[in-house]
Amino acid sequence: MSSNYAAPAVRRHIALDAGWRFLRADASNAQSPQFDDAAWSSVNTPHTWNAKDGQDGNNDYYRGIGWYRRHFIADASLAGKKLWLQFDGVNTVTDVWVNGTHLGQHQGGFARFRFDATAALRLGTDNVIAVKVSNAANVNIAPLNADFTFFGGIYRHVSLEVTDELSIRMLDYSGPGVYLRQRSVGADSATVDVTTKTWNNSARTRRLKTRTVVTDAAGAVVADSSTATRTLATKTGDQVTQTVTITHPRRWNGRTDPYSYKATVELVDIDTGVVADAVTQPLGLRTFGVNANTGFSLNGNHLALHGVNRHQDRLDKGWALGDVEHVQDFDLMDEMGVNSLRTAHYQQDQKVYDLADERGYVIWTEIPLVNAITDSAAFRANADQQLRELIRQNYNHPSIVFWGIGNEQRTDDAATNSLLQSLADAVTSEDPDRLSTYAHNLGNTSGLISHAETTGFNKYYGWYSASSNDFAPWADGLHSSQPSRTIGISEYGAGASIVQHAENPPKPVPDSDWHPEEYQSIYHESHWSQIAARPFIWGTYVWNMFDFAADQRSEGDTYGRNDKGLVTYDRTTRKDAFYLYKANWTATPFVYITSRRWTDRTAATTTIKVYGTVDSARLTINGNAVGSAVTSSNHVYTWANVTLSPGANLVEVTGSKAGVTYKDTVTWRVSP
Repeated sequence: MSSNYAAPAVRRHIALDAGWRFLRADASNAQSPQFDDAAWSSVNTPHTWNAKDGQDGNNDYYRGIGWYRRHFIADASLAGKKLWLQFDGVNTVTDVWVNGTHLGQHQGGFARFRFDATAALRLGTDNVIAVKVSNAANVNIAPLNADFTFFGGIYRHVSLEVTDELSIRMLDYSGPGVYLRQRSVGADSATVDVTTKTWNNSARTRRLKTRTVVTDAAGAVVADSSTATRTLATKTGDQVTQTVTITHPRRWNGRTDPYSYKATVELVDIDTGVVADAVTQPLGLRTFGVNANTGFSLNGNHLALHGVNRHQDRLDKGWALGDVEHVQDFDLMDEMGVNSLRTAHYQQDQKVYDLADERGYVIWTEIPLVNAITDSAAFRANADQQLRELIRQNYNHPSIVFWGIGNEQRTDDAATNSLLQSLADAVTSEDPDRLSTYAHNLGNTSGLISHAETTGFNKYYGWYSASSNDFAPWADGLHSSQPSRTIGISEYGAGASIVQHAENPPKPVPDSDWHPEEYQSIYHESHWSQIAARPFIWGTYVWNMFDFAADQRSEGDTYGRNDKGLVTYDRTTRKDAFYLYKANWTATPFVYITSRRWTDRTAATTTIKVYGTVDSARLTINGNAVGSAVTSSNHVYTWANVTLSPGANLVEVTGSKAGVTYKDTVTWRVSP
């Protein structure tokens, strides 16, 4: 099976991002094709109406209705095809009309959804697509509230997906319709069940067979299987499962070797001999496990998960990001040595999971069940819907290991526990091979941690309470009292302003305006040393990789922002603590002088601290050596009681690694 294979391009993807008209208000009869939208703004999607007011503080950003309208000429060549209007992400409640016909409503702000637009679209002439969106609070939809801005709008891509009338199913919670279940993966062989859901939308019975072709990264065929011919009556569907075997598989092995195969499923029309539909999905073969004593393993080998959390927004754009922003975020995480990502607190763009597959990240993804629930059938149904959308749309990503069922529920009551148990059961039903997880911030004996298969704890010792040094006693006490529990740290972090500085500062008041950058570094130095000494912790996730918008916050140097990120909201500045993790999580040779942005000093005597990976480091001030070379066992190099001269001081640190010299310099000025 070494011949090369090219998947047939039988579907069409028509981008609909350009040329929308937008109104940030309700408008009577705006779904009508005759409605006059000439006075509305011109926008392209991805778009949010909260890009500015959702990040400026005061918790007064617009939460209400917005309308989008777009004209579209559907080419006559689409006759006889099925036409699916697809939205990759709209927050929160979305109603869609085409030429005045209501296609449906979607509730939930983070999953992809599709509507069948075939009957409503007129071919060869103008069509009007109208979309009503509301990000107003809704007691029936998660999240009810959370510590981040709920940006409204069509903030991901919009498209028209074109398929044959005989197709792989498009309305299976808007998943791919092809699901790759890895039954066994070893050095000699891997066995995969390929389940394909098919639907016949044509007006006649169709005869077909299903073919599955697996190719390696070079396009060579490594498995090829076809079903017998079968018939499918009009307006009905079926489901078939084929089992394929790949001999001597190359495994998806995280950042070390994120190798993926591709599995393409074809629907072959027997009467014409042509492929009616085809879907290609990634197939990264791997095994994983979590042990209460030894932590996480990938393909039978221990892997320390060096993780971060990520929100999907950035300065002046909110959630309306494109591929270039997602790529930049992964480039920054790559640089720091991240190998695991928690997509807090919701399903993120498909590009995020694609990048995780390609770059070898282990993913914890989750639904937006945050803080509280509504004890109602409607809320429970919506939480279940969002979980099934998350799983089916992302089932085939090899990077995903953990399905999160919630975060920081504040009430340990019967209703909350019942919902969490039903969600954990849904994970098992939908995907019995991956792990359900839950991010917890109440006591160690809370019933909330009894439902998911593993637990992450959100612990902010040294920021919201107590001291950083309290982390180790808590972790050891939990591990001792509950030795069979698998323990992760889903959140830990401290705020930091890049324009506020102090020498060895005490713990700031979290909701104050004073968040010196140096304290964040001290906090993470303490936490990382305690974490690294405890291999039973299966993974840890810094809160947060990037600063993000929380319009209700009034703290730090910028209101409306959570400043616990290791990188600033605009992605232009890596904070000092970024380099602490880079030194501990990578082998990249470098030296980095901390407190570098504290350029104007009032005290001449200071401690100079450097992060790096060199064998030893030397310090000079204005060309004069300070002491002797310094070595370090924890990648932190310090020189205490260094005296700076009045005026400008050129501070230079050099270090060597494998015979190569690395250097960093800053200039600090001391007022006379």
